[in-house]
Amino acid sequence: MNYDFDRPVNRRGTCSLKWDVPENELPMWVADMDFETAPEIKKAVQKRAEHGVFGYTVVPDEWYQAVQSWWDKRHGFHIEKEWLIFSTGVVPAISSIVRKLTTAGEKVVLLTPVYNIFFNSVVNNGRFVTECPLQYEEGDYRIDFQELEKELSDPQTSMLIFCNPHNPVGKIWSRETMEKIGGLCAKYHVLVVSDEIHCDLTDPGTEYVPFASVSDACRENSITCIAPTKSFNLAGLQTAAVFVPDKTLRYKVWRGLNTDEVAEPNVFAVTAAVAAWTKGGPWLDGLREYLAGNKRAATEHMLRIRGAELVPSEATYLLWIDCRSLTDHAEELSEHIRKKTGLYLCAGTEYGKAGEGFLRMNIACPRTTVMEGLRRLEAGIETMRQSRF
Repeated sequence: MNYDFDRPVNRRGTCSLKWDVPENELPMWVADMDFETAPEIKKAVQKRAEHGVFGYTVVPDEWYQAVQSWWDKRHGFHIEKEWLIFSTGVVPAISSIVRKLTTAGEKVVLLTPVYNIFFNSVVNNGRFVTECPLQYEEGDYRIDFQELEKELSDPQTSMLIFCNPHNPVGKIWSRETMEKIGGLCAKYHVLVVSDEIHCDLTDPGTEYVPFASVSDACRENSITCIAPTKSFNLAGLQTAAVFVPDKTLRYKVWRGLNTDEVAEPNVFAVTAAVAAWTKGGPWLDGLREYLAGNKRAATEHMLRIRGAELVPSEATYLLWIDCRSLTDHAEELSEHIRKKTGLYLCAGTEYGKAGEGFLRMNIACPRTTVMEGLRRLEAGIETMRQSRF
């Protein structure tokens, strides 16, 4: 079946966080897509809506089966039913886990630049963020294991929040890298929380490795957060899952999610997730091909933009753009581009100190929109160049 990802969808006037901007602005910042979700999901949600009664909802066996089957077939990893806990979202789950499994005043390690809301989940709960900056060399990000071990060995460090694949740099972590992380965290009694929400948005021909699949140390000392929301554009339906192989850890996570009241689905959450994971595969494959085309178009266009280089990526629909040859002040640059052209991007500093001089751009939209965004990016950077040089 062919899916029309070129068709624009007008999201203005729909209470969209992304599109609640002035008419002249083009928002390419927050990570949600401008595509309609898979037809199979729309049909399932519409059928449920037609029932007309929207009462309290339980998590049925078919939800567990859908998760298990998807990870078995798609990622070659078996998730036991008892490992799984429903959650209203990955961020609520991470915040709850931080509250339940660390103590106020302890440190949580983040491999930066990384998803900015991780910082909120830590700081808002009275814990401290320890940034372990990734090293960017020759177009690739890697972990400084000497620095990581130093931070993990601190007795005040109790948790590492890991991003796999990595947002915003689009990195798919290798099995060897994760095995090393898992070993160090086990050695220093540091719990790993792995956010794998972008796992289905890998480039065609590439595959991610679930952290829990890597080794015994990784499996028994980790909590993994997953969801269909990024892959199928369902964030507004608040549907996610957590899987925890270790029984003792699992009870603590289950207790925390229930105490925080984020373990009960709304009336559409299960319906949409089950449809995504049982019927959405062909649509997702089409989406991945389309996004790869957007990346190719962006890569070609970026060669024309002086003062900006595209960081190579293997996953996500986010471009990570290196503007350090022009400026180290990412926030100033993003504000300048928005003021001059209306293009709304994320400043790299939102993702930690290691994001200084970078911009993040969401290209999960029709190609005409991508090209318009790139034209505005080029114009904004050129006016900044002219003012500087």
